[in-house]
Order: sequence, then structure tokens, then C-alpha cells
Amino acid sequence: MLRRVVADIFRSLASARRETGAVAPNPLADYFFGNTGRLIYKWQGYFEIYHRHFAQFRGRSPVVLEIGVFHGGSLQMWRDYFGPGARIVGIDVDPRCRQFEEAQINVLIGDQQDRAFLAEVRRLLPRVDIVIDDGGHTMGQQITSFEELYPHLQPRGVYLCEDIHTSMMAEFGGGFRRPGTFLEYSKELIDCLYGWYSEQKDSLSVDEMTRSTYALHFYDSVLVVEKRPIEQPKVFATGKPAF
Repeated sequence: MLRRVVADIFRSLASARRETGAVAPNPLADYFFGNTGRLIYKWQGYFEIYHRHFAQFRGRSPVVLEIGVFHGGSLQMWRDYFGPGARIVGIDVDPRCRQFEEAQINVLIGDQQDRAFLAEVRRLLPRVDIVIDDGGHTMGQQITSFEELYPHLQPRGVYLCEDIHTSMMAEFGGGFRRPGTFLEYSKELIDCLYGWYSEQKDSLSVDEMTRSTYALHFYDSVLVVEKRPIEQPKVFATGKPAF
């Protein structure tokens, strides 16, 4: 009952904001705050990020891999959002999560920090358009999953890791600027974008990350990495010189 009341309040607020032009419609937020089905646990600010980066895949039958099934509600949310033809695959260590399989939804049981298991995931899913890491949130889990699954994404796919504020939390192996956290690891990925310009080739050179990554978007608690084939940048000039 309380959940339904809260959902009604959020729907009313969202509707009021849209009517005043303050916020564009977001089908994921609408689904979440109107949800009366399986449990979904998300930070409110994530929905704008999701919609910004995932909208391009709607209606295009994407393969979406979500690490962390929990109670299965988000798998249903993604199916609703991406539409008929989408394939939603969840990963979880809890075998009870198999019960959430249904039309368009499959669940794989395994440890996201197990590289052999992730290799099997790649074999079972030869094409993946989107990866959403909402798993255990430890440093080893987040880093291992990225290293094993980001290269496997289709060339214009999107990798999203959420709850990366755990990089600040000791219980997850984090700490402010602590070496080995996912946040510090991902900061180093920024350097890869600039490999084309490096004059210290022994320290930084063009690699597969440089050639396959268009952008890294850092948000509160979320990193989104966009893949796109990248060629060596070229500079041009047009127009007439002033002097």
C-alpha cells in the first residue's frame, strides 16, 4: 500500500513537471514509479542517464546484459523499455534468480568476477549491445567485468557501470583515491582516448581502447562508456586567413 502511495506521488510530480516543460518525458522513470510488479531498486537520478544513452536502441531488438538480477524487476523494465524483439539477459550468483526467466528474458547463474564464467557468457552471447553492471559493486567485480565484457560489446555498444560510489567505501574495497578502485581504474581510461597524441609511447600509446572508444561519461555514481570505431584524428581548416 505504501509503495503504491509513493508511486502515485512521484507520478503526480513527474506529470506536473512535464506540463510546465521542466522535464522531458522519461518512459523508464514512468515505468519505475508506476511499478507494482517485481521489486526494482534504483537511485532516482539514474533514469535520466539510462534514457540519454539507451534511447537510441529502443525498437531495434538489442541484446541487453544486466549483471545483478536481484528480484527480477529491472529485467522486466528493460523489456518494456526496449520493446518486442529485445533480448534481456541477467547474470546473478543466486540460482533462485532462474525463476525470473520468461518471454524475452534469460538468466545466467555465475560469478561476475570469474573470468572463465564471463568467457562462457561471451560464447553464449556472440552479440551484446548494452552491458549494465549493477552487480556486487566490489572493485574486483567491476574491473573484471569491464575488462572481459567491454571488448565484446558490438562496435557501437554502450557499457554502463552503476553504483561506482562504492569506490569510496572500504567495505567494497574502496577509499578516496585508493589505488585499485574502479573509479581510479576508470580515470586511467581517459588517458587512452589521448593515445593518438602521446609523445611518451612507452607509457601511453594507441591501443584497442583508443581505437574503439568514443566517449566516457562520468555522472554521480555512474560511468557510461560509448563504443565507436575511431580513426586517427585529422585537423582541417576552411575560410580565408585574416592576416
